[in-house]
Amino acid sequence: MAIDFRRARSSEADQLTAIAISAKRYWGYPDRWIDLWREQLTLTAEYIEAAEVVVAYIDQEIVGFYAVIDTGSIWTLDHLWVQPNSIGRGVGRRLLQHAIDRAKQRGAQSIEIEADPNAEGFYQHLGTQRVSVNRYEIEGHVRELPMMRIDLTD
Repeated sequence: MAIDFRRARSSEADQLTAIAISAKRYWGYPDRWIDLWREQLTLTAEYIEAAEVVVAYIDQEIVGFYAVIDTGSIWTLDHLWVQPNSIGRGVGRRLLQHAIDRAKQRGAQSIEIEADPNAEGFYQHLGTQRVSVNRYEIEGHVRELPMMRIDLTD
């Protein structure tokens, strides 16, 4: 299976937002939580133009994407989403590796990720380590989101 990569186009904002929302739904979160997170899951044309947003595609179909924010030596992985029907096919791994390669090429020393708790194992398997936890409350439930980091200096 050949996975190709390219910069996202601003005209793809709605399609990428739909992928982010469907990937978040994959974890079984209630619709009302998805609605609360909609702003965070929405990519705008302006965001795509300002950030480094890269899509992965197979046979011209977008199967996932990531967005990184270049903040100097420590970059932020702002988004990494895979179409649910492509989860488990290596797309996420390849997206993260592509982001790591880009960050290294541009001099980053590490990448930080505020991960969904369901994705922590994925990130750990690929070399990140939990460095802290961010706590949020949603509808009376405390959510702990692991802050992950991968060192790029080795």
